[in-house]
Amino acid sequence: MAAPLHEYDDSWPSSESPSPPSRLSSAPAWHYIRVPLKPFLSGQPKSLAGIALRAFCLGLVAAGSALIMAHTLATSDSPAWRLPFFALALAVFHFLEFWTTAEANTPVACIDSFLLTANWPAYAVAHSAAFVECLLVTRFAPGRDWAPLHTGPLLLVLGFAMVLVGQVVRSVAMLHAGVSFNHHVQTDKAESHTLVTKGIYSVLRHPSYFGFFYWGLGTQLVLGNVVCFFIYAFVLWKFFSSRIRFEEKKLVEFFKNEYVEYRRDVGTKIPFIS
Repeated sequence: MAAPLHEYDDSWPSSESPSPPSRLSSAPAWHYIRVPLKPFLSGQPKSLAGIALRAFCLGLVAAGSALIMAHTLATSDSPAWRLPFFALALAVFHFLEFWTTAEANTPVACIDSFLLTANWPAYAVAHSAAFVECLLVTRFAPGRDWAPLHTGPLLLVLGFAMVLVGQVVRSVAMLHAGVSFNHHVQTDKAESHTLVTKGIYSVLRHPSYFGFFYWGLGTQLVLGNVVCFFIYAFVLWKFFSSRIRFEEKKLVEFFKNEYVEYRRDVGTKIPFIS
């Protein structure tokens, strides 16, 4: 008995494959395409509709935030522009997480590559807390001098630089690593895994972690968040310290002395993580 046409066939169609019936049918057109489309359908990990929707929404947030920030800066001296800046930075970050994965390691690119729900709910709570702190200060103490020794303008510039450099370093690291990069620590060595020691990896041992660490702290300097800055610093350091220890244990298993020598020669540039 022949398989119904709506079932998926992982083989390409041959000359002997039956043609779709000419009569009208209520079944969607893709039911008759005998190729492995299931992973790309709605509700699946690589859903094209899901990817397009998320990219579109991130674009809207980025464009809207940029316009609001520009309008606020042009029409008032209020520090309220910091909030749309944070939204803009987040939108750009999450879009680039997917784009760099799709560009450099296409087979693993999926909806989760946006990292919108990564480390849920802690990640969402952290950014929500940053928004709330900045909003409360903007609303009730817009003129406060939060920086020591009146270094607010200097720290603001430093924050912008950290956000920019952190984002560039992380994205470049993902591109340089190529198929060896994955958002999840790999416990088994794949045939495609190679130890990347050139490019940005020649000066930073974990450049993607370096990038996010300083990107996160930079956002808090721009927002002027005193409380969240120290919380971010502690949480990010603790997270990356633990993750790097676990990841490097696996890397030593994968690459033996080659990684031991690389680890000895190249640092992380994250404080107290050698």
